[in-house]
Amino acid sequence: MKGLEIAASKEARKIVTFIRDEVNSASANGVVIGLSGGIDSAVVGALCVRALGKERVFALALPTSHTPTRDADDAHDLADSWDIRIENVPITRIVESIIGAAKVEGGRVSRANVQARARMTMLYYYANSLGCLVPGTGDRSEELLGYFTKWGDGGADFLPIAHLYKTQVRVLGAYLGIPASIVEKPSSPQLWPDHRASDELPADYDQLDPVLHQLFDMKAKPRDAATKTGVPLGVVEKALEMHRKSEHKRKLPPFLVPA
Repeated sequence: MKGLEIAASKEARKIVTFIRDEVNSASANGVVIGLSGGIDSAVVGALCVRALGKERVFALALPTSHTPTRDADDAHDLADSWDIRIENVPITRIVESIIGAAKVEGGRVSRANVQARARMTMLYYYANSLGCLVPGTGDRSEELLGYFTKWGDGGADFLPIAHLYKTQVRVLGAYLGIPASIVEKPSSPQLWPDHRASDELPADYDQLDPVLHQLFDMKAKPRDAATKTGVPLGVVEKALEMHRKSEHKRKLPPFLVPA
């Protein structure tokens, strides 16, 4: 994709150095990463192993009752291929306990966000117990669109691939030897049965990434971005609106400055 090409080997080396510096500067024992069976966590996991060695990378699989068997198997297969420790911690009972204690009836998104935050809580429980950091697995496409749960999958100590668009992460994944079945797997947060990113986003990432590149890297106006990418103006405007509405997710909570 024009303007989105990356030198995968150079990018991998840069991220490996970044991971190693972040972990060592914190005097941490290593990292605890959530492996979902998707491309983002697969790439971050592979890079963490390169940066720290298998002994300093601990993985958690955090399935719910509707997690596809294929995703769970992919997560464990990746951990086995890297020869790292992985522990399976189902979170359904945790989520049901939180929702069951509430005095209000939440909708699908509210319930989904509890899942993401339960995963974050479990990752940090293990990380704190083991003296480790939690690497985030969000990419730039998700960050710009606000397509993540605040204080859920958005909660992490550092973000190794947040400067790369989803399509670039897939290229990097192929370079790192991630199986094609994972590299090409449709994006899905799996926060409810049969959940797909395409259900909530205005287009697939192969269309959205060039649009985001035009809007935020090239500073193009929406109509110009549509013309240059061949993507309908309506899709461009929806992507821009998602960015605007999610601005709070990319900032620290507002506070008053002391007088």
